[in-house]
Amino acid sequence: MVSLHWFLPTAGDDRHVVGFGATTGHRDPTREYLAQVARAAEQLGFDAVLTPTGTACEDAWITTASLLGDTERLRFLVAFRPGLVSPTLSAQMAGTFQRLSKGRLLLNVVTGGDAEEQRRFGDWLDHDARYDRTDEFLTVLRGAWGDTPFDFSGRHYEVAGATVSAPPDPVPPVFFGGASPAAERVAARHADVYLAWGEPPSMVAERVDRVSAGAAALGRSIGFGIRLHVIARDTADEAWAEARRLLAQMDPAAIAAAQAQFAVTESVGQQRMASLHGGRADRLEIAPNLWAGYGLVRGGAGTALVGSHEEIADRIAEYHQLGFDHFILSGQPHLEEAYWFGEGVIPVLRARGLLDDGAAGRVTRGPLSGTPAG
Repeated sequence: MVSLHWFLPTAGDDRHVVGFGATTGHRDPTREYLAQVARAAEQLGFDAVLTPTGTACEDAWITTASLLGDTERLRFLVAFRPGLVSPTLSAQMAGTFQRLSKGRLLLNVVTGGDAEEQRRFGDWLDHDARYDRTDEFLTVLRGAWGDTPFDFSGRHYEVAGATVSAPPDPVPPVFFGGASPAAERVAARHADVYLAWGEPPSMVAERVDRVSAGAAALGRSIGFGIRLHVIARDTADEAWAEARRLLAQMDPAAIAAAQAQFAVTESVGQQRMASLHGGRADRLEIAPNLWAGYGLVRGGAGTALVGSHEEIADRIAEYHQLGFDHFILSGQPHLEEAYWFGEGVIPVLRARGLLDDGAAGRVTRGPLSGTPAG
């Protein structure tokens, strides 16, 4: 069954494809506007909203906590960077959030792929060392949620008697992404849901197989999620017309600047995104209904499902057959696109028997002991 999630634009919103932090013609991420998006997502039937992390975003913990009173059922997939806060403090924050929200927290652990931004926060570790630290962080996090105080001594963390006043109930599932071998090893050991950006099915299938095998070797099972933008319309022609409108508004200088930045990134996931189009605007439909236009100017998830409601439902079903149960979606602007998808695609998925309206609360969770299984 498929679980659908939307996106909370805490860097602001726009009718164009822009990088995070752009200031021209966009909607400020006020609490009132974010509450509009959250309420729409809840009313339309999404399970949760992803709240991103990064310099250009409002803080995910504070923002989502402020929206609890505006929603009743909606869950919040809170992204945070494990190297910038103590794992025991994170365990306490998650427990508090889970109790105050009555069980509506999901965790998105973002190790970080941009060295420049990491240094901005005082983090000078290299790529693989950051994932090694994440491994230890998640060990301590789960240990602090255990029944007894947890001791741990590693390369990056040393704690004695890590614990919280009461473990979160339910324990929030850990969503985790990263395309490098180091990231996949951490996912196999700790993640409840492994996240991938929207690569073509032929590219992403081998990652599903590899991470599944890595988890199985440790005696674990793991779920999978995929991050995509969407442009859903009543007809395919209308959807592709909107994609062409977005492309026409992209400044060639902005495209060149973004591609120059992607060329030197150490993020393997970003390298894979950039390889889908090579900076060329004339070869953006990289698979049926999969458009790489976002990735010309925007880092992170760079592809969108484009088409009629039925076509997009077809593509979601195709990814689901590969093993993806969680679909984290977004669109420009997020309020209007939530309605296009929610009123157009969700009924199709439901009619096909694909939609699980309660899936987010039933993610298979990893072991609570401090030592990962295996």
